[in-house]
Amino acid sequence: MPRLQKNDNFIDKTFTILADIILKVLPTSKEEKEAFYYYRDGMSAQSEGEYAEALENYYEALQLEEDPYDRSYILYNIGLIYASNGEHIRALEYYHQALELNSNLPQALNNIAVIYHYQGLKAINHKTTNNSKEMFTKAAQYWQQAIVLAPNNYIEAQNWLKTTGRQYNLE
Repeated sequence: MPRLQKNDNFIDKTFTILADIILKVLPTSKEEKEAFYYYRDGMSAQSEGEYAEALENYYEALQLEEDPYDRSYILYNIGLIYASNGEHIRALEYYHQALELNSNLPQALNNIAVIYHYQGLKAINHKTTNNSKEMFTKAAQYWQQAIVLAPNNYIEAQNWLKTTGRQYNLE
């Protein structure tokens, strides 16, 4: 089942070896182990830009994985692929599903904000001011949530929030 990894770097190889050892030692079900193998292979394919293969593996992992926390990361990675392919609406769907299962994913909140910010910029280019304001407001809300969870991250977003006067206190 493991995919052939063409250009593994040291970290990827180490992760794979350690993960395999942990899975052999821990008392996990066959389905949990299989789900992890699909997830690992999906991450490997994704890192090599093999998005179709990555999606196949992630969807297989979703069929097997029952743990909500683990499922959230699978859904998040699926969202990453759709976002990188310009399918922003689908990406948003998967990011939101990930957040429903795990509200402590600042990276999903950040990516949602990035998409809304991008849509706001597009709206400006199309001279639809009301739509741009709405998208920027949504971006601000999601960035605020991400910053609360990871206050030392997303410096550019923090600067954008300050310079545009959209900084709110969510704590």
